Amino acid sequence: MMSIGIRELRQQASHYVALAKAGERVAVTDRGRLVAYLVPVESGGSALERLEAAGQYRPPAGHVSDLGDPPPVPDGHRGLTDVLADMRDEEAW
Repeated sequence: MMSIGIRELRQQASHYVALAKAGERVAVTDRGRLVAYLVPVESGGSALERLEAAGQYRPPAGHVSDLGDPPPVPDGHRGLTDVLADMRDEEAW
């Protein structure tokens, strides 16, 4: 993998973007510290599909409607919806 500094990237951006487009992965450094990669765009698939393939996303096992109704609010307690509404009313805009 090729490594370049930010200054060189600024001066020859078109060249390095063309390399990435051709499949080359280019590391970008700032004062010797890695800050970014120029990588080719993977064709096909949505962003979620690419994240899933990389192991960075796990699709849901079911649907939120499968959870059913929430349990009833116990006597003497307020529901979370009411508490949240009160908290929002107290915020100063």
